[in-house]
Amino acid sequence: MIDHRNALDLLAAADTRRAARRRFLKVAGGGTLALGGISLLSGCFDSEDDDAPNPTPTPTPTPAAVTDSDILNLALNLEYLEAQYYLYAVNGSGLAANLTASGTGTAGGSVTGGAKVDFSGDALVGAYAREIAADEAAHVAFLRAALGSAAIAMPNINISGDASGAFTAAARAAGVIGASDTFNPYSSPENFLLGAYLFEDVGVTAYKGAAPLLSSKVFLEAAAGILAAEAYHAGLVRTVLYAKGIAAPALVTAAGKISDARDALDQGGDTDQGLTGTGGAANLVPADADAIAYSRNSRQVHNIVYLNATGANQNGGGFFPNGTNNPNPTLRVGLP
Repeated sequence: MIDHRNALDLLAAADTRRAARRRFLKVAGGGTLALGGISLLSGCFDSEDDDAPNPTPTPTPTPAAVTDSDILNLALNLEYLEAQYYLYAVNGSGLAANLTASGTGTAGGSVTGGAKVDFSGDALVGAYAREIAADEAAHVAFLRAALGSAAIAMPNINISGDASGAFTAAARAAGVIGASDTFNPYSSPENFLLGAYLFEDVGVTAYKGAAPLLSSKVFLEAAAGILAAEAYHAGLVRTVLYAKGIAAPALVTAAGKISDARDALDQGGDTDQGLTGTGGAANLVPADADAIAYSRNSRQVHNIVYLNATGANQNGGGFFPNGTNNPNPTLRVGLP
């Protein structure tokens, strides 16, 4: 069996050596080929197909090569968000400071909002929440250990359920509540599940979208393991919401509206799927005709977590009010 932590430490050093070789090839005369590969890589994960070409090309900075460490740091942003949401819901407090404060990028991010959910009337959902919270905290710890000194610090996160919080803004945009209403995901087990539903499918599609960019098989194996865990979480949340929706159809309707909102936010077409399909049949696994889960690129993921419906705000918003922490500017939303 592979020791993931030791292997990832070794491969992080190898990743640095590969980046140095890329720089050498560019200087030594292989620049055209090397730059072409870099542009293709960044386009796979951070550009939309409908970007309008510039009729009068002007010199632009060369995008930085995307390394495996960059991809894992991008994932770490999402893990911080999910871990804080679930930990506050089950404990009333979030990640320990030693898992958030140190690291590259904007250091010492804070959490706005978060509260403990009363699961006393639904012990089953409470048990699910505790297990997922532990998993998400473990993902943060694992990625930080794997990245070592390259790990990002936690950015500022908004998981507030008050009138000005990110959850209320998301619920209003989706039409789950009225323009002057408030959505508090901590007020009931059902609301908690809807908040979890908003995140989980995004995490699965983000990991799948990132997988082809990982060059190390060990990094890929580690990411695939996290993707599998996230898919279990997403499937569980979808299943419980669907089951509760049999007696309370409004839950299924709300999930469908959240799905439609994610489609509108990521601007990637009609790919997201709610809890029901044709004729109201259960749709617990959102997948294509071949039963394969779909992907989202970096820009699409950022548009959702920033609640960036128009594409105008590329620097933050929503659940990341000041943006995500990404050392490589190629993975920041808004850059070509």
